[in-house]
Amino acid sequence: MSGLKLFHTTESGMTEVTPRLAEAEADVQDLIEAHMEAMLGVRFLASEYVIDCVDGGRIDSLGLDENNAPVIVEYKRGTDAGVVNQGLYYMSWLMVHKDAFRNLVRDRLGAPAASQVLWSAPRLICVAGDFTRYDVHAVREHRRSIDLVRYRFFGNDHIGLESVASVRGHSATARRGLRRAVGLPAVRKQCGALAELAEATDEVLLGLGEGITRVQRKQYAAYQRLRNFACVCPPQQTKLLVYLKADPKRVDLIPGLTRDVAGLGHHGTGDLEVQLRTERDLERAMDLFHLSYAAA
Repeated sequence: MSGLKLFHTTESGMTEVTPRLAEAEADVQDLIEAHMEAMLGVRFLASEYVIDCVDGGRIDSLGLDENNAPVIVEYKRGTDAGVVNQGLYYMSWLMVHKDAFRNLVRDRLGAPAASQVLWSAPRLICVAGDFTRYDVHAVREHRRSIDLVRYRFFGNDHIGLESVASVRGHSATARRGLRRAVGLPAVRKQCGALAELAEATDEVLLGLGEGITRVQRKQYAAYQRLRNFACVCPPQQTKLLVYLKADPKRVDLIPGLTRDVAGLGHHGTGDLEVQLRTERDLERAMDLFHLSYAAA
């Protein structure tokens, strides 16, 4: 995996664990489908879903991500130059058969989930042994939301996933999207400082590393690598709320800045709430942002 080396400690010293590909594509698919939410942040819906069209085909996996966006997952044991095009073919079918997908979501997750499907941000996740440079270039030029994920098995008990490329189809409208998502024009009329704080937070979150994208929902803006690592809600009268994937039990909570919201209802994902009122608060929250980003 891109130069990564894994070692196992033994009584006699250190032994390198050699990375390997799966013996069969189904080994990767079965493992990820069984643990899709933990590994990809996607709720599993269906496997080998048969599409009804002239050319036919089977979608390897269908799911719904943390922001209720439809997800197609395609797997390849090794390197396959056709994996992206195959996934895009299925994506085209999905976008003209929305009712079939809604019915699937309703059957698996219930009517409320089916009514909240985010059709503006469907995703394709390709999991493969490796990708060509042409795959990476094609993804960056395409208008769809696509994640390329490289896998490797280590021994019998470990699997590694590495994000090779991650692109959101509507990133060109990022700034306008942020203002719609967090209500900046309205807030600016009330409090210019808070609106500027929201923009600064956006820049900080997008600047944490490569492959970060923003997904707009009415109630929040989600910042993703492969999974959400931060969700920013529209500014309130005096503060901006950010929800992180960092474990509240593993950080020192600071009254007025951080709060454990595990089990409490709120928009977005994450159990650690960060309350931002000033740019100084944003600076104090930087370590938590990095911690949540690393966990995604």
